[in-house]
Amino acid sequence: MGSSSKYPALAWNIEASRPQPQRSPGLLPLLATDTWFWVTSRLDELPTGHNGLVAAAYLQRLGVNTVVLEKRHVIGGAAVTEEIIPGFKFSRASYLLSLLRPQIYTDLELKKYGLKLHLRDPYAFTPMLEEGRGGKVPRSLLLGTDMAENQKQITQFSWKDAQAFPRYEEFMSRLVLAIDPLLDAAPLDIAAFQHGSLLQRLKLLSTLKPLVKAGRTLGAQLPQYYQVLTAPITKVLDQWFESEPLKATLATDAVIGAMTSPRTPGSGYVLLHHVMGGLEGTRGAWGYVQGGMGAVSDAIASSATAHGASIFTDKPVAKVQVNHEGRVEGVLLEDGLEIKSRVVLSCASPQVTFLKLTPQDWLPESFRERISQLDTQSPVTKINVAVDRLPNFLAAPSAPKNQPLPHHQCSIHLNCENTLLLHQAFEEAVGGLPSRRPMIELCIPSSLDPTLAPPGCHVISLFTQFTPYTLAGGRVWDEQERNAYADRVFDCIEDYAPGFKASVVGRDILTPPDLERIFGLPGGEAVLWAPPDAMQPMWSLRTSRTCDAGPTRRRTHPRTSKTPNWATTQKPLLPRMLYEEAIYKLSPCQSSVPVTLCPRPPEQTGFVLLKAMFCRTLAWLVPIISDIREAEI
Repeated sequence: MGSSSKYPALAWNIEASRPQPQRSPGLLPLLATDTWFWVTSRLDELPTGHNGLVAAAYLQRLGVNTVVLEKRHVIGGAAVTEEIIPGFKFSRASYLLSLLRPQIYTDLELKKYGLKLHLRDPYAFTPMLEEGRGGKVPRSLLLGTDMAENQKQITQFSWKDAQAFPRYEEFMSRLVLAIDPLLDAAPLDIAAFQHGSLLQRLKLLSTLKPLVKAGRTLGAQLPQYYQVLTAPITKVLDQWFESEPLKATLATDAVIGAMTSPRTPGSGYVLLHHVMGGLEGTRGAWGYVQGGMGAVSDAIASSATAHGASIFTDKPVAKVQVNHEGRVEGVLLEDGLEIKSRVVLSCASPQVTFLKLTPQDWLPESFRERISQLDTQSPVTKINVAVDRLPNFLAAPSAPKNQPLPHHQCSIHLNCENTLLLHQAFEEAVGGLPSRRPMIELCIPSSLDPTLAPPGCHVISLFTQFTPYTLAGGRVWDEQERNAYADRVFDCIEDYAPGFKASVVGRDILTPPDLERIFGLPGGEAVLWAPPDAMQPMWSLRTSRTCDAGPTRRRTHPRTSKTPNWATTQKPLLPRMLYEEAIYKLSPCQSSVPVTLCPRPPEQTGFVLLKAMFCRTLAWLVPIISDIREAEI
């Protein structure tokens, strides 16, 4: 049995607790990503992504005995710290923290259980590749929380843009102000509004208050905000600015993690997730975690185990067990152990949950087809690098004795001099070719957290795109292709920071298929905020869930009446939402009618500006809030 000695509760003998045929009627399990929870008396099972751990911690506090079964040797899903190269600790997948709801931070006492954050200021650095400047240092753009300093930096490229930047920030802040309160509100039940009885609709009117308040906050600028989320981000930025370095720097947040170009309609929607960030009361902040991202998962797990939860590693689930009546009975592990329970909560991806783990006979064919058609293609190749010194950028030469400078703590954007470079990189990947000049976000968490590397050395995270999941010409992502792409990335960095390649001690290359294989991310999908297809109306953008039919929070699956549903239709949700989903499962509903999770838009999909503000707000705010709640930390 694989278990982690980190958690005292893990010493519990799972074999000795094998359920007997005549089990207590109180048994209750839950299931999650690649981690599952199981408990006695009342039992919950989940995979241990950080979101599943949050659900376990809340459930345990409510008196629901919870057991977490993790597929890998380490908990946390994509939020893990791994020592791949001796002495160097990497946030191997996710590498920055934000969008962690303040209530979760407080309720689970994460600071008490060891979570320590490093906020970054400045936070963005974009060096230029410039020749013919008469021996002058190439220009660069450094952005932080000091608006006067930001304007000074932008003035290098455009005085006009420097004057417009504070207004742009204020414009985006109002959007955040309108949407942020909705993240902690219950999701709107669109299906009930459309198909429910008159009494049901009247009861649901109160749930519209937060949306109405958000619409009033946005006021007369609602059409402009609507454009931000539906138009190409290049169109939006062109209305504000004229300098390409500034536009490209801002545009990176509209495409990062998504197989999309800054010229793709809806790319501004991705930008929203980044401006929605926040840490320790600082709006828009994205920070490093002391000890790496695994420290987030460890703190949540410690909060859960301190209240009695049990966590097991190396315990992959083989399938969800369903009886002849279509009711969940528990799960079967790959080692043959059966865990009996009435409830299973899945934090796994929809594809894994419904197409691999769930008996197919109990799912409608149309539902399975929609799940199989989910577009989770990822453009990301993550490269973790160990170096023996800091990168020395031509645009910002390093200090003596290899001491970190302010720009070293930033997200460093390379090959981002203009938005055309980003678009060209995207087009190459669409054709099945890794980008020749990939967009690179380079982060050095050890610049603020020296515990991650030996003295004088550093760990570097390279979040690069665009790389296709499937290569053109029948090629596969073998060792040769991985190294060829990584060498190309290193050549690009060398152009900005000569000597970088000579400083490399070792590297870990994770292409989209690697991210899928190791972390269970279908298609290597690193995040959940890709914009809708250009031909898809905004109304149908995951208004409530991914598919037209399946479990919801207020209804069970059509063939599992009187029993709670066992899974959501999205992979790791924002912790608060998964917690609420899990709590609901403890109160089985009686309805067994099929439900429509993503209502079809009317034949006329265009929105007329003269329509009531409420209708417009409902049309785009609901799917946005739903998707934000489903984003990775």
